[in-house]
Parts: sequence; C-alpha cells; structure tokens
Amino acid sequence: MTSTEYDVIVIGAGAIGENVADRAVQGGMRTVIVESELVGGECSYWACMPSKALLRSGALLRAASRVGGVREAITGPLDVEAVLKRRDRMTSDWKDDGQVSWLESAGIDLVRGWAVITAPKEVTVTAEDGTVTVLTAKHAVAVSTGSAALLPDIPGLRESEPWTSRDATSVQRVPVSLAILGGGVVGVEMATAYAGFGTEVHLISRGALLANDEPFAGEAVAASLRELGAKVHLDVSPTSVERIEGDRFRIALDDGSTIETDEFLVATGRLPRTSGIGLDAFGLEDGGWLHVDDSMRVVGADGEPAVDGGWLYGVGDVNHRALLTHQGKYQARAAGDAIAARAHGKDVSLEPWGTYVATADHQSVPQVTFTDPEVASVGLTAAAAEKAGYRIRVVDYPIGSVSGASIASDNYEGQARMVVDEDRQVVLGVTFVGQDVGELLHSATIAVVGEVPLARLWHAVPSYPTISEVWLRLLEAYGRPTS
Repeated sequence: MTSTEYDVIVIGAGAIGENVADRAVQGGMRTVIVESELVGGECSYWACMPSKALLRSGALLRAASRVGGVREAITGPLDVEAVLKRRDRMTSDWKDDGQVSWLESAGIDLVRGWAVITAPKEVTVTAEDGTVTVLTAKHAVAVSTGSAALLPDIPGLRESEPWTSRDATSVQRVPVSLAILGGGVVGVEMATAYAGFGTEVHLISRGALLANDEPFAGEAVAASLRELGAKVHLDVSPTSVERIEGDRFRIALDDGSTIETDEFLVATGRLPRTSGIGLDAFGLEDGGWLHVDDSMRVVGADGEPAVDGGWLYGVGDVNHRALLTHQGKYQARAAGDAIAARAHGKDVSLEPWGTYVATADHQSVPQVTFTDPEVASVGLTAAAAEKAGYRIRVVDYPIGSVSGASIASDNYEGQARMVVDEDRQVVLGVTFVGQDVGELLHSATIAVVGEVPLARLWHAVPSYPTISEVWLRLLEAYGRPTS
C-alpha cells in the first residue's frame, strides 16, 4: 500500500472531473484524478460523442434529400457499416490513450481503480490487480462520478437484461427490430438513429415525447419518427417483459397490446453513481444524489456544508442539477476555481453570476436534442415560466417563413417560440424546432443569460438570408418596445 498527499482529489475522470482538476491545477493546486473505467468518461465513449456520430450521417442524408439538385444526386441508402466505423473512430475504439496524454500535459496525476472516501479528505483506491493506494487531500475531494441508467420496477425487466444507453451507442451489429422505453432525449434520439438505419423501431412513452420541452417540440418529433417508419406508442406503459424463443423480447403494455422485438432499450432516467464510495460514513445517502450550493460544495438542508470543514464537492450529474455535459463542465469550472480560491484564503461569494458559482443551472440551461427535426431550447418554457410566477407573453413564429430557411431546405418546416417576461421585457426562454436549429441556440442563450432588454435586441441585426432572421420576425411579432 502506498500513500500520497495532494491538494485536491477528484473522483471520476469524465469530462466533468477533468475540468474540475484542470481548474484546480490552474489555481495552483496539486491535483490527482481517480478513474475506475476509461479516462474521458460516459460522454466520450457511451453518450454524447457516439450517439451524435450515430445520428449525424442520417441527418445529413435526409437534409440533402430536401434540397433540389442534391436530392437527384443521391444514389443509395445510408451505409450503416460506415456509420458504425465512424462512430468507432469518434470513441477512439474505446481506448483512452489520448485522454491520458491530455491529463499529463495539464499536470494532473492519474490513479486507476475504485475510490472510496475512507476518512475526512482521505480516499482509498483499489486497483484491478488489488493494489491499494491511500490518497489524502489538504483541501478538497470532488465527486464527479456521473450517473447510470435507471431500470424501472417492471416485472421481468431486469431478468430479461435489456439494453441501456451504453449498449445502444456501442452496438456493433444493428438489430432488425428494437423497442425503446422512454420518451425523453435518449429515447427519441436513439429512435431517430435506428429508424434511419432501417431498424423496425417501437418507441414507448407513458406520456408525450420530450415532456419537459414546449408541447409542439414533442409533437413535431413524434410526427417525424412516424415518417421515418417508427411506431410511436404514447400514453402506455409496460406491465411485463420476458425473453421468448429466439432470444427476443416480448413486452406487454397496459393497453392490452404486446410488442415483440430483437432488442429492447430502456431509457427512462438516470441514477447517481454514488453507491459504495463511502458517503454513508459522513451522514450522506449511499447511492443518493448530492445536494450542493452554487459553488458545488455539498451542503445540508440548511445550506451549510454537510461535512465538517466543507471539503466535499459534488460536480456534474451526481448533484442532479442539470444532467448535461456542458452544464457539468460549467459547474466544474466554478467548483475548481472555488476550491483553489478557498485554499488560498480568498472570499468565495455565492452571489448570482459571480466567479465561483453556476447560476445558469437554475433557469438558463441550453439543450439540443439531435432528432430530425432538432429541438433546441434554453431557459424556461411557457408553462415553467407561469409556474414560477412570471407575467409572460408568448411569441410564436414559423421558421419556414424566414427567407434563409427556404435557402437551407426546400419546404422547410419548423417553429420558434420566445417567452418574454412582460414586467422587465427580457427573454426568459426560447425554443427552436427545425433542421439545424442547434446552431441558433447560443444567440438565444446569450439573450437569456444576459437578460438583454428587447429594446436592445432590436439592434442585434441578423444576417440575410440566414435562418437567424427568425429573431427579427419574433421581435416584429412581439412589437417594438419603447426604450
């Protein structure tokens, strides 16, 4: 057994843990990161990168088919084998050599193995070969272990061994048929990808698709999936799952129907990967979400540090604030800077929009769902804004009526919505649905985060002819405010 002392220990070498460590090092902290799997984590190998690689080729083929002159040049269907090979390149064939090299270049030490917090500011790491290393931290331990797929309590589900998102994104042979349980982002993205591969897809959702978005978003995605040949089953839930002859799945639904497919993907939510890492020794729930303040320090219900000395941080999915890689990295930058600042005796203010806080997590989260059409949103939906007590006005505009949209695609179909706080005349939320609208989102994010008054937004002139002209049309539909 060996022992080593650092300023900061980060548990989890995914994108979030890497960013915590990087900011801590830049703040003068000697930092080590601990990882039991691949350096780079879920996003690099089983989530963001492989899933978007699986989606991109089909999206481009369909986009090309909507433009005269290109449509006529298309001579064949999607080459699924080539798509999978490209996905493999995007994941570096599930090897983390490049990520390890980055850690070395950033001055971050790496210890491989399973980490357990065994005492205040002490982490014991057991390697695959049984070697034990005890790490101690002078200042902080940051838990960035991410989340794992949730399997709901459905008779026969666990025993049938369904796919999780990891299986769906790392597949080496596309199934003939696939059932997907869950109408959220993972469910609709994988339904889009596999329907594009020619797989017979059944998407099962207990409610509307993309229920956290504006209603028209889920409606558009459902219609598109049906056009791709997928069967969309709404307002139903499985009552049982079993393996049948040929190692296929039989899924019984509560409307009395059954579905039989070669594979079954469960995409109904996430659980924190906090089991067995020693949190219970400090009065925290083993396997539970970590409650944090805006600097990502783990706190109790009273807002005070949950452990004596406030040395424990929870960053990324584990705190359940926004289960998105980009928000986790944003949190990581705040946490790493806050850890370094506190270590140097600096005051760390939790005032909104300051240096050491992740204020945007609360009402300014951007997200793109890479379906066809794409769904891009930031901030509050109309329903969420009303629930929060704002006096709002909703402005809708068909993106297809914008000149740039007709250039981008023949018969472009899409919808934009702007939710305005009428008392302050600032934008609370924006949703775009349509081809390539993800590239519109950052302008909306700046408007929401910056609380840019509508009177000033009138002076942000969109280039012609681009789809960004939808901003002008939204403002015109609202009416010019007095400055």
